[in-house]
Amino acid sequence: MPHIDPEELSLLALYGDWLDEEGRQHLSGCDACSAEYAALRRAVDAMKTTPDSSTFEVPGPGVWSGIHRELGLSDAIREDPLGSATGSATGTETSKPGPTAPPEPGQLPAPPADIRSGKKRPQGWQRRGTWLAVAAAGALVIAGATLWNINQAATPLARAELSPLAQHTATGSATVLESSDGTRTLEVKLSKEEAQGYQEVWLIGRDLTRLISLGIMKSDSGTFPLPAGLNLADFPIVDVSDEPLDGNPGHSSVSIVRGSLIS
Repeated sequence: MPHIDPEELSLLALYGDWLDEEGRQHLSGCDACSAEYAALRRAVDAMKTTPDSSTFEVPGPGVWSGIHRELGLSDAIREDPLGSATGSATGTETSKPGPTAPPEPGQLPAPPADIRSGKKRPQGWQRRGTWLAVAAAGALVIAGATLWNINQAATPLARAELSPLAQHTATGSATVLESSDGTRTLEVKLSKEEAQGYQEVWLIGRDLTRLISLGIMKSDSGTFPLPAGLNLADFPIVDVSDEPLDGNPGHSSVSIVRGSLIS
């Protein structure tokens, strides 16, 4: 069986008991589908604490146009599925029901009444239910990712402005970040890559004789874990060197940029 359609997973995350027996068996044995479903469920759970949104309004046609364009949906569903909801605003009579009232804060909307029968008639539910499910799932995923990022945000501890040395012209910055679990990383960003060989990132002692290699930077930016227990006051200098492919693990003595960390 091929992977479960992303729209099906979105509906399952939103409303539960959605898949048939074959789909449930596939979900239980497929790591990719299970991981995607788990991520959607976390987003749904996060949205259960949504603040009061009792002033919802029917979205304009530009909202669906943007969703249609970003998701690359087919021309068969290019028409705004809620276009009829604004018919009265233009003086057009319509027999189609308007949008239902918004859910209470912290509650998910009920699935569209015709969405299950439409599962066997793709054109019927693609025009009404699909965009609602896609838009709702997309909003949930974005909100869940935002909440996760807020909880996982790292704290900046120190920063260095990196200046060019010798014949080089690149500039950049280096920032020490501490995550919620206490681990630290060094985030390095350069304006361009100038190495003739390869770039290596170092921490250097104040006496310029003690060095700690943090690793190779393969582009104009990179993030490197710092050793646990390292006292940055003993190694405050950040250096990016140009290393030749000579098999020598030591510093080449050719530095592209260098700067001192300031808390």
